[in-house]
Amino acid sequence: MTPPIPDLLIAPVVTAALAEDLGRAGDVTAQACIAADARLSAVFAARQSGVVAGLACARLAVLALDPDARFEACAVDGDLVQPGQVLAKVEANARALLSAERTALNLLGRLSGVATLTHAYVTAVSGTKARIADTRKTTPGLRHLEKYAVRCGGGLNHRFGLDDAILIKDNHVAACGGVAEALKRARAAAGHLMKIEVEVDSLAQFDEALPLAPDVIMLDNFSLEDLATTVRLAAGKVTLEASGGVNLQTVRAIAETGVDVISVGALTHSAPVLDIGLDAV
Repeated sequence: MTPPIPDLLIAPVVTAALAEDLGRAGDVTAQACIAADARLSAVFAARQSGVVAGLACARLAVLALDPDARFEACAVDGDLVQPGQVLAKVEANARALLSAERTALNLLGRLSGVATLTHAYVTAVSGTKARIADTRKTTPGLRHLEKYAVRCGGGLNHRFGLDDAILIKDNHVAACGGVAEALKRARAAAGHLMKIEVEVDSLAQFDEALPLAPDVIMLDNFSLEDLATTVRLAAGKVTLEASGGVNLQTVRAIAETGVDVISVGALTHSAPVLDIGLDAV
């Protein structure tokens, strides 16, 4: 089971989303149509198969508007669920529950979609040594949650931000005047716990980077033949990450070249929302 994110880190996202939806006057529909003391029981249920992630977001959305609500999770993040499966049961003030519904479903559906797409990629490369990783191509403000969802789907997290590893990209190389110079500067500046990765876009740049022993070499848009060549030349001395041109149709062949990691921006920037509903019972 993927270790959960503490509520402390989720609550600000949920609060901001609720505030956006409630606006200046609150849920005028619920206030007009539903008695202030009415109670409602409902279930969060999957309407298609997938991997669930973000149940804590749904729970916190309901509890933010009704602290006395009862929320019972019937699944855990990372579970593979089927259409009709109940993910959670809730009993709460009716106005509060209906006011929280869209925020809860938006976050739960979004994160479950990321987990589901990640699971599809992980399944596609099963039996190879390649691991599937995300990128920083995330929804602003949701990075920690979307990267959590990637973990729920069986993937790895790449950098969380600009400050947790040195990643020398093509524009850094251009500004420094070459791969070797960029790596030398990075090595001089890096602390003993800081990893260094360099992106290369040709075998010539790979040959320049390899003797300088970065921790990771990112192979950007390499052909399958060239990926296999780098695996042979690296001989396990450096982690090789394939990136660019990756989709569910190409990822298996990329993995079979022998690379260690395949980074996929689509996990977070193109994952469809998993269809989940809130149904009164």
